Amino acid sequence: MEEEKLLGLLSKYFNDREIKEVKKAIFFAKKSHGKIKRASGENFYLHPLRSTSKLARIRMGKDTIIAALLHDILEDTDTISIEVEKRFGKDVLKLIKGVTKLSKVRLKTSWFPFRKVKVEQIPIFERQSETLKKMLLAMAEDVRVIFIKLADKIDNMETLGSLSKEKQERIASEVLEIYAPIANRLGMGKWKGTLEDLAFPYVYPEEYKKLQELAIPKIKEREKYLKIVIKELKLMFKGNNIKVLGIDYRAKKWYSLFLKLKKYDMNINKIYDLVAVRIILPDIENCYSALGIIHSKWKPLIGRIKDYIALPKPNGYRSLHTTVFCIDGKITEFQIRTPAMHQQAELGIAAHWIYDEKKVSKNNGNEKIRWLEEFAKIQKDSTSTTTTKDLANTFKLDLFSDRIFVFTPQGDVRDLPLGASAIDFAYSIHTDIGNHCAGAKINGKLQSIKTILKNGDVIEITTNKKTKPSRDWLNFAKTQIARGHIRKYAKRSILRINFRS
Repeated sequence: MEEEKLLGLLSKYFNDREIKEVKKAIFFAKKSHGKIKRASGENFYLHPLRSTSKLARIRMGKDTIIAALLHDILEDTDTISIEVEKRFGKDVLKLIKGVTKLSKVRLKTSWFPFRKVKVEQIPIFERQSETLKKMLLAMAEDVRVIFIKLADKIDNMETLGSLSKEKQERIASEVLEIYAPIANRLGMGKWKGTLEDLAFPYVYPEEYKKLQELAIPKIKEREKYLKIVIKELKLMFKGNNIKVLGIDYRAKKWYSLFLKLKKYDMNINKIYDLVAVRIILPDIENCYSALGIIHSKWKPLIGRIKDYIALPKPNGYRSLHTTVFCIDGKITEFQIRTPAMHQQAELGIAAHWIYDEKKVSKNNGNEKIRWLEEFAKIQKDSTSTTTTKDLANTFKLDLFSDRIFVFTPQGDVRDLPLGASAIDFAYSIHTDIGNHCAGAKINGKLQSIKTILKNGDVIEITTNKKTKPSRDWLNFAKTQIARGHIRKYAKRSILRINFRS
């Protein structure tokens, strides 16, 4: 059943030769796992088949598909690396080894004492820094490793019911604290939402139950209303010769709704995007035209128009968002995008790896993970003085915090964590600019390099060859990249002093 499902998905975009290689991998996986059973009692090899189907649905290439089929083979069977390489090649082996490395990282159950503390008191990221570090380094080497790991995690979450309560809580906590945020940072919105909603009821069972009781009646009521709105929208667009590729509505994901409700004291009437209308149009010009038509019919809320096309989110997300007083004065959110933007919103960086892996543009996929490459470079030079707590804090800021958009004088966008300073901006441009950063002109005014930046600031850095990084800068630098370079310079300075002595 699972095998047929996978081959059916692959037949839509693989040729006969590739299908043959996949069948060979399926046979090898079955043979290697043999009669090994999972906790549920099912044959183990069904798990990699299901995980691989998730990758086939987003049209991953042959090497990724085969590596996913065999991702547990080195860890859970007697199969050796040489045998895998001989049968399936170096690239597949490299991917499997990358996934195996991540599988060996475990978080202690005691790090997630959910029963003993309130939701807002949950310890975040301090103890997971080493886990995150290993994950990010593996991603920097080959991001396909994390695609396989995320697919693996989704299937594990979907089959969590047969495990003990303690294991359920530990695995779900890992997913919520680490894997879902990383999926988000990679722009993989669909998988991020799936992971969060699968983990949510295990980590916060009471809150999950209360949320459903609160939201389900509202969602049903809203969906009924939006059918009327969509009917009106179609007439409006037709009358203005706007070609629409698709209009539908989507309910907000449960965990995302939970986090948003906490900001509003659980008042669901303040959630305007509980169910939002999504409009898919052929090109950017039509997106802006559609926005204008909506605003000419219904009055927009002040401060609720967001242009993520001109100013994409850090993870690559692009769309136009607007919230208006719609039919009967009901507040309604619209999201407007092209098919390419929709694919980017759903799959993020994975969209650049669809099917022919060998033809992926280096400027396409790699540019999206420039921050990962920078991170890996910094880690190679990390010093023994870098504490676990400090690593955790910078991870939290770089990966999981709110972000701000700032600009170079030429109009290039830089995304930085909230609370970042001009020092962080300087290092985001180039290491030399950071190391010799002497001052900053922010929105045309001279400011200290320690100045905290705000969304939309335009920054010009002035440099001086005589200026060198100071350990004092660590009090103002927030990003892992900036802090890593400052420490690296400080370490070299100490070595030079000791050498002269």
